[in-house]
Amino acid sequence: MTTRLQPGDQAPDFTLLDDHGNEVTLSDLRGGKVIVYFYPAAMTPGCTREACDFTAERETFDQSGYTVLGISPDKPEKLATFREKESLEITLLSDPDKEVLRAWGAFGEKKLYGKVIEGVIRSTFVVDEEGRIEVAQYNIKATGHVERLIRQLKLS
Repeated sequence: MTTRLQPGDQAPDFTLLDDHGNEVTLSDLRGGKVIVYFYPAAMTPGCTREACDFTAERETFDQSGYTVLGISPDKPEKLATFREKESLEITLLSDPDKEVLRAWGAFGEKKLYGKVIEGVIRSTFVVDEEGRIEVAQYNIKATGHVERLIRQLKLS
């Protein structure tokens, strides 16, 4: 069973490459709020919908002091193609070894079409200014998720 993060937990730090090949370190973003979301694969329908929704609401998040980081096991090159194809305006990070996914409880057993498999568990976290988990959501549905998150955070 995968250990899941809870509100109040210290967010596991990480350094990952973005779609441009630059390193992004979570602890470097302290002092601001960060939304970290994990998705299975770039350029799939649900993941595309979620990334496009985060991009469409980027101004809402920016004005409220949130940085959005999307993490998948895809390599930076695939993420760059994803960004370009969908005109994405959020930071996309690559975790091909799935170490960060596992540390955040976003990789493990899940049900897919009635079968139990091991894979990425679509998850979203809000990290506060001190690096603590404020919101932890697992097994979320991509469609409508960003809207629900905005309401939950009272940003609209």
